[in-house]
Amino acid sequence: MTSIDFPADDQGRRSTSAFGKAVVADALRQVDPTGAAAAQREPNWRGGYVAHMRRLVEAGLASPEDWRTIARSGLDSIHSRLVVGDQPLAEWSASSEPPKTAVIKGEAEPLEELVIPYRGQRLKGAELHAQLESWQKAGVLEPGVIDAVLTVAANPEWLRADGRTIVAVGAGSEMGPFTSLLRWGAQVAAVDLPRPDMWDRLAGVAAERAGTMIVPTATGDVKDAGVDVTSAVPELTEWLAGLEGQLVLGNYVYADGAANVRVCAAVDALTIGLLRQRPDTALGFLATPTDVFAVPGDAVDFSVAAFAARSKVSKALTRPLRAVSGNRLLTRQYTPGIDPGLNDSLVSQQGPNYALAKRLQRWRATVARTEGTTVSLNVAPPTRTRSVVKNRALAAAYAGAHRFGVEVFEPATSNVLMAALLIHDLHVPMPAHEHPWQDEAAHAVHGGLWRTGYAPRSALGLAALLGLGASRA
Repeated sequence: MTSIDFPADDQGRRSTSAFGKAVVADALRQVDPTGAAAAQREPNWRGGYVAHMRRLVEAGLASPEDWRTIARSGLDSIHSRLVVGDQPLAEWSASSEPPKTAVIKGEAEPLEELVIPYRGQRLKGAELHAQLESWQKAGVLEPGVIDAVLTVAANPEWLRADGRTIVAVGAGSEMGPFTSLLRWGAQVAAVDLPRPDMWDRLAGVAAERAGTMIVPTATGDVKDAGVDVTSAVPELTEWLAGLEGQLVLGNYVYADGAANVRVCAAVDALTIGLLRQRPDTALGFLATPTDVFAVPGDAVDFSVAAFAARSKVSKALTRPLRAVSGNRLLTRQYTPGIDPGLNDSLVSQQGPNYALAKRLQRWRATVARTEGTTVSLNVAPPTRTRSVVKNRALAAAYAGAHRFGVEVFEPATSNVLMAALLIHDLHVPMPAHEHPWQDEAAHAVHGGLWRTGYAPRSALGLAALLGLGASRA
C-alpha cells in the first residue's frame, strides 16, 4: 500500500535529517530569519537539533502572533514536504472503501467516581485532594491541575462522556486513556495497527469494562481489526466522519525513529480532514515533558529557591563538578526574576524525529485553538513506559531522577490522571490567556522538570549514574 514517506532527493535518498532541518527553517523563517538560516546550515542535525528546537520556542515568545506563525509555518512545511507516492501529503485522496465496523459492549457497571491508583493506593475524595496538594508542594505539577482534577471528581457524571465518541488513535499506547474511558462507561473508537495479539488484548479489556469499543476492521469482525494510519488517512477519515456523537480525536500514537514523524503527520492529516467534515470535532493530545516549554514566573521562583536551598553536600559538589565538566553539570535552571522562564528538558538521546513529531502536535493544538476548536493538550509526567525503559540510559536517568526533585510516574497513575484532565477540558473551556504558551502550561504535570533547581540536562547524566543499579533491578 502507498503510505506517507519523506521526500526523495536527486539520488533517491530520503533523509530525515534534511527533512527536519527544512521544516524547522520553514517554521522560523518569517519570525526569525537568522534562526532559520542556522537550522538550515546545521552540519550535524542528530547531534545539534536541540538548540534549534529550543529556538522555535524562544522565537515565539515575542508575541502571540509570532508563536502562531511558527506553528502554522511548521505545519504547512510538513504537509507540503511529505509525500504519498508521487503526491504531496496535502493532496492525498481515497483509493479504496472505508473500513467496516465492529462493536464490543462491555458488561461491567461503570465506575462512577474518579479514583487514581498511586503506589498501591486508590486515591479518591480527601485522599486524592491531599495527594494533589502534596504534588504541588513538591513542584511536580502546576497549580491549575488541582482545580481541574477536583472539578472532575465533583462531577462524576462527566466521566461517561455522554454524547461523545472519543477516538483513541494509538489505542494500544501505554499513555493513552483507552482503559480509563471504558472503565467509566464512555464510547471509544479504537484505532491502531492490525496486530492480532494487541487487538485480542484490547477486546478483552473492552469486554470486561463498562463502555463501548468501536473499531475499524477489514471484514466487520474484531479479529480483523486495525488500520495503518500512514496508509489509509482518507479512508479512515470517512469512517470516523460517519460515527455518532461529537467526535474527540485523541492523538496517542508513538513509533520509533523516523516512523514517529510519519505516523504523527498521518494523524495530523486525519485531523485536517475530519475537521472539514465535522467542524465540531474536539482534539486531544499528550505533550511529552522532555521538550522545551515556556513556564510561568512562579515556577521560576520555585526553581531558584530550590537551587538556593540545596544541601551543603550538594553545594560542595557543585563547584568541582561544574569545573571539570566545562560548566555543563548541575547548572542553575533559570535566571532569577525572569517571566516567563524557558524550561529545556529535551533529552538528546530521544532524537530529532521524536522531538519534531511531538512539536507537530503542539503546533496543531495552537492553530486549532486559534480557529475555535476545543483542544485538550496537557503535559504528561515522566512515566516508566516500555518505550522508556527499553532505552537503558533513559531508564537509568528516570531511576535516579528523584534525587533532583523529579518524580517519575507509573503508567497506571499517568493514564487515569491524564484521562481526567481530558474529561475536564471537554467540559470546561480554556480561559482566555494573553499568550498561547500559557495554554500549554495551565494543566502541566511535568513531574518536577519545570521546578527543579537544576537545568534538567545538566543533572541527567548524574541521575543516570545514580539510578543505574535501580534501573537494572
